[in-house]
This record gives sequence, structure tokens and C-alpha cells, in this order.
Amino acid sequence: MKNRMVTILVLGLFLPMFGLAQNPIVQTYFTADPAPMVYNGTVYLYTTHDEDETVDNFFTMYDWRCYSTTDMVNWTDHGAVASLNDFVWSGKTNGAWAPQCIERNGKFYLYCPIHGDGVAVLVADSPTGPFTDPLGKRLIDGEDIWHDIDPTVMIDDDGQAYLYWGNPTLYYVKLNEDMISYDRSIGKNGIVASEMNPEAFGSQKGRDGKIRSLYTEGPWIYKRDKLYYMVYAAAGIPEYIAYSTAPSAEGPWTYQGFIMERADHLAFTNHPGIIDYKGNSYFFYHDQDLSGGEGFKRSVSVGQFNYNADGTIPLIEPTKDGVKESISNLSPFQKVEAETIAWCEGVKTMSDSKTGIYVSNIDHGDYIKVRSVDFGKGAKAFVASVASALNGGKIELRLNNPDGELLGTLEVKNTGGWQNWTTQTSKVTKTSGVHDVYFIFKGGENQLFNFDWWMFK
Repeated sequence: MKNRMVTILVLGLFLPMFGLAQNPIVQTYFTADPAPMVYNGTVYLYTTHDEDETVDNFFTMYDWRCYSTTDMVNWTDHGAVASLNDFVWSGKTNGAWAPQCIERNGKFYLYCPIHGDGVAVLVADSPTGPFTDPLGKRLIDGEDIWHDIDPTVMIDDDGQAYLYWGNPTLYYVKLNEDMISYDRSIGKNGIVASEMNPEAFGSQKGRDGKIRSLYTEGPWIYKRDKLYYMVYAAAGIPEYIAYSTAPSAEGPWTYQGFIMERADHLAFTNHPGIIDYKGNSYFFYHDQDLSGGEGFKRSVSVGQFNYNADGTIPLIEPTKDGVKESISNLSPFQKVEAETIAWCEGVKTMSDSKTGIYVSNIDHGDYIKVRSVDFGKGAKAFVASVASALNGGKIELRLNNPDGELLGTLEVKNTGGWQNWTTQTSKVTKTSGVHDVYFIFKGGENQLFNFDWWMFK
């Protein structure tokens, strides 16, 4: 039997809640440290990846993953787009910490902190890679590489790019136009340390009685309406999310307050990401819901919010509802990747060089939910690419909930191998309009089949 990400006990406790939930937005893997990027009409979300099995009761993180959406409710899995193996000079086998990606001149730059080896950078021609190491060494030559973590990057209106990072001090460099080097004429060999005073980042009294900055780690920089925002994990452990603003990307920063306070289902760490997309504003963070409360197995969540009239950010409550309404509908009349998921139970995703990403580990009773599917005037058939080395199984097609109206059932036959993909078809009851669609998997005791793509006709 497969190693499920949550135990039967935890599933029993949380299944009723998850059945109506949108958060966390990824259920096939443990993800954390969200870094959303809007490019060419699509949101690409880069995350860290907490492994299913924790080593030495600490963060166990080997690679960076990417997901995308155009509707903010269905997320397509692009797999692990980069890993510690891409940095052959490092030799680190753990510590793939919070990254951020940005596009410039048709290239995509993924800034990757390696715990204990500082901040490095990868480059690609596509937001989903393949990424390569252009330097063969770390990018940031700081004095304390153990605390050179959590990079955040922005390109200002004048073309000047800035890279911020750091715990417990906030540093920055002015990146050159190549995005893989920086101006060494400022600060200390190019690195500027921010003034960590109460006016800039708030303050708190430590257990030793000393007053310290609220800023902890996980900075996120962006510009909106001529105002620069620095959002960050704050107040030590457990971490809140706070923010400061400034008239320029170099400060001076003014502390504005908390955005998210501690809640029971949040992890002891947190990491923000904020974007505007198709006229809406979204706040990303991570919690520990998916693991049932394990702080080293986190999960990314998102919520929609509105800025106050003066540009300040309201206090945001972490919820399981997530984004309640899609901002566009999904067309089922073209190939949809099976790994495009609003919610799922039990399944995982895998990849190979020919097929790419596909849904795997499908057992009896597992399911996938896809939201806001627009059938238009109607569909008459369902087509899916599947593969099975055993007895196969069934895909029940249901509307709006797991026990909803049955559109039809696809009988998945043995294809002669887990990578022997065949296209199989079933008739469906003609339906129209916009619905959530559930793929309910049925079969015997063993793994049933793999699932690559689907469409209606």
C-alpha cells in the first residue's frame, strides 16, 4: 500500500473540512515558501518542497517545484524544476530553501538559497526550465552564508534590479542588467545592510531584555502605485507576517504593522508572497494543515484581499476557503493535463522524459476535483490518456461533489505497462453549463492506473 501523505486518522479528522476547502492549494506534495510570478497572463508559483520523510527532525528539502494557474483555483503541476543537484560546486544534499523567480529580456532567473552555502542563481529560457547554473559558484559573497537565505528580487521602473535577502538582517545588492552579477561599488563590496531600527521594521523585547527588530526572515519586495512594499516573516518563532513601506527600493523603510498573525493551523515558520493578477490582489503563505500539524511538512495557501484606500494592507485571516471564485472558466474541449487540480485525495504526481508530468499512485477511493469547467452547450464523450500494468479500474465522472450527478464511467483497461499510454473513451450524459468536475477512481486493492490528460467531446 502506498505511503499516503497523511495518516488515516488525520484524514478522518480533516476529510469533512477538506471536502469544502481550497487551501492548501497543493495536496500531492508538501510545499512551502511560496513565490508567485505573473508572466504572459499566467501565474507561476515556485515553492520549496518538504519531503514526506523528515530526516533528523529538521527541514528536509532537496528541490524546488513550480505550479501554474490562469484561474487561481486550478493549479497545474510542473514538477521539480530545479534541485540541489544543479549546483555541483555546492555539494549540499539538503537545504533547498525559499527561492524567487523573475523574468528579464526573455530569460528566467531563479534565485535559490542553499542552507549553509548562501544565495545562488539559475537561468532558463522558460518559466518551468530547464534551469542551468551560469556561474558555477554562489552569487552572494556575504560574510555569513548560513544567514544568507530567502532572496527576493524586483526590477524597478528605471530598469535597476534589486536583490534582497537575509536573517536576521535585511541586506540588498543592486543587480547588473545580466541579473547574475551585482554592482560592487556600494556598501561593503556591493552588499548594503539595512538599518534594522524600530522605525523601519518595528521592535520587540527579547528574552534577554534587549529590544530587537521585528524583522526575522522571508522578505518579499514589490512596488505598487509608486510605493515600495517589504513584506516579511516577523516576531521570531512562531512567525507572524508584517510589512514596511518606502519611497524607493533602497528605503528608508517605515514599519506599517502585521498582515497575518499566528493561528493554530499555521506552521511555526511563514513566508509571504503578494501579487496583483487580473484586477485582484492575492496573498500567499504557508501552513501545516496538510500534514495535520507537522511544522517540517508545510503546505502553501492563498487568499484574496483588497488594499485599503490609502494603500495599506489589512490584517488577513488564514482560511481554508482560499480563493472562493475562479476568475475564468476551464474549457474541457481541449487537452487538460490530469495534474491540473483544484483539490485531490490520495494521488501523487510523477514524471518521465517522454510523458512529462502525470498523476500516479491512484488507488480505489482517491479522487481529483477540477473547478469551474465550462461545458458550453454540451459534451457527449470523455477521452483520457491512461496506462496500467495491472487490472486497471474506473473513472467515475461526477458533477459538483463526489456524490453528484454521474455523467459517465470510463473503464480503464490494462495497457501492458505503467508507461504504455493509450487513449480510451467513454460516452457521457450530455451536460451543459459551468460545473465542478470530480474524477472518482474505483477498482481493486492495488494501484489502479496512471493518468496523463483528459478532454470532453
